[in-house]
Amino acid sequence: MTGSGGARKNEMNKTELVKAIAENANLKVSVTEKLVNAFLDAISHSLKKKKKVTLIGFGTFAVAHRKARAGINPKTKQRISIKAKNVPVFKAGKALKNRVK
Repeated sequence: MTGSGGARKNEMNKTELVKAIAENANLKVSVTEKLVNAFLDAISHSLKKKKKVTLIGFGTFAVAHRKARAGINPKTKQRISIKAKNVPVFKAGKALKNRVK
């Protein structure tokens, strides 16, 4: 990844994803963007309620709880305490794993 806004060879951003879906589904980019935003909002809303979202063949989005723990500030080398928190996680499904192989 370049810091000066250059091309990224191994990444796809949201705009590129929307374009790819629009082309693949033969839809207008504006319609596709609304669909992608609605999809992401639905997943986010479910995760906020601590509900799993399973897309058979693709994977599962879920919320994992990370316990409080001790850490070290890399700049000062001082011990710090890291609070417990909930984080989103994704587990790829079998079909997705096979497609990536």
